[in-house]
Amino acid sequence: MNELSLSDLSPNIFLQTFVLELMHASEQLGQEQSQQLIEQIAKTAGCFFEEVYRSEKDNKNNALDIESYIELILGLKNNIGGNFSLISSNQDCIKVHNTSCPFGEKVANFPELCRMTSSVFGGIAARNFAYAKVEIAKSIARHDDCCEVYIHLNAEAAKSREGIEYQANIKIHSDKKDFDELHCRIEQSMLKIWRKQSKQQLKKNQPPLIIAHSEAMKKVLQSIEVIAPTSATVLIEGQTGVGKELVARAIHAMSERRGKPFIPINCGAIPESLIESVLFGHEKGAFTGAVEVHQGFFERAGGGSLFLDEVDSLSPAAQTRLLRVIQEGELERIGGRQTIQVDLRIISATNVHLQDKVEQGLFRKDLYYRVNVVKLEIPSLKERPSDLPALVKLILQRMSQKHNKKVDTVSREVMQQIRAYNWPGNVRELENILERSVLFTKGQEITELLLESDSPKAELSNWKHLKAKAIDEVEQAFLKQALQQHQGNINAIASCMELSTRAVYNKLNKYQINPEKYRH
Repeated sequence: MNELSLSDLSPNIFLQTFVLELMHASEQLGQEQSQQLIEQIAKTAGCFFEEVYRSEKDNKNNALDIESYIELILGLKNNIGGNFSLISSNQDCIKVHNTSCPFGEKVANFPELCRMTSSVFGGIAARNFAYAKVEIAKSIARHDDCCEVYIHLNAEAAKSREGIEYQANIKIHSDKKDFDELHCRIEQSMLKIWRKQSKQQLKKNQPPLIIAHSEAMKKVLQSIEVIAPTSATVLIEGQTGVGKELVARAIHAMSERRGKPFIPINCGAIPESLIESVLFGHEKGAFTGAVEVHQGFFERAGGGSLFLDEVDSLSPAAQTRLLRVIQEGELERIGGRQTIQVDLRIISATNVHLQDKVEQGLFRKDLYYRVNVVKLEIPSLKERPSDLPALVKLILQRMSQKHNKKVDTVSREVMQQIRAYNWPGNVRELENILERSVLFTKGQEITELLLESDSPKAELSNWKHLKAKAIDEVEQAFLKQALQQHQGNINAIASCMELSTRAVYNKLNKYQINPEKYRH
């Protein structure tokens, strides 16, 4: 377009440019919302074009026959710069073909524009023949040499064909409507709890929102609706940074316990020597310095929900106590003699496969079955690309507010970069990088995304990686030698390395070393 002068502009070129820029803007909405926008525009335009055609042919009321329909759709495309022709037609199927796209080579950046052709063709056909399924068999936007579009008019004959269906009276799909209502209910429930926090907490924390345009996240929300009203324990598995705590909060917010506390605990951040005291409480005399009764988190969460993140890091003793709480609904504080009844829901989370920990003897099998009555697997950001635009928009709003900036969008190139990146740190990494980008953006649009791999610190990060790799190799070799020398005795190895037995087991698990092979 930069090679054109104003004198070269035509209505067609202006329209094509407008539509392409509209497509760029719609990228910010996300794939699903973008397709809905395209489809709505196409259907409205199709109605207008059909009315124009009918006016020219003096046909106000009668349904178009197949010949008239073909004349209309070919005329539409060819008059805006396409090169469409008829391949074949009968009562069941019309096949058309073209060798150049009205939108030019740039259509390869926006394959969604094929949805516009589909909706124009399909909408007109459905109004006149009661049914249509549009199959785009070949597409220049998908780097084929040409476009081939099949408009199927017989529902029975089109059953085995791929494509988008159109009916005479197109309505919003009930499942789409139902899901939107579910999403709204979950968010409203979470916001009600959030608003009950103190003003200081409200300023510090952002309202909890779950982005769920992808099919994977829709399934998570639908599962939340089913399990939240029950008393079942829930195990949430997913990579670091995918939002496991957010899902746990949604379960609590949709449950009958929503009026009671939701207490999140990161088990991996609590020293092993303190974890039992922190979780279950202690009484005077339990250990040096214990001068009063201390309620643990299990008691503080009474009536509500306790979220145990990194539950796999619990010590064997803590696992035993947790099993008792789940099975019997009771506990004893450290150093105490009185049995205390507790009523709470336990939601656990882990960024590893807990079943693997069970098989390695690092997590009690009976406890695993207790915490895993219902399992929710949260997809990684790589598995939910259609959520990216909405996540980007939400994060930009929050970061702009936090840093008193007005950055509300990203450039097309940056969005493509975001889509292409794997995001090993998931949503947390996306937030981190976008926050840094917001800080260094002067205008309202982010035009440069500084990923970790592009950062000036990448060389330092590479050195850290090499250093960590060398340490791992030495540590792995030492463990194998120690296992051989002590015949798999973990207590002896822990003493030798001045570590806890749990730490040794974690290292063995990290390097996938089975101590049983060294025991005789």
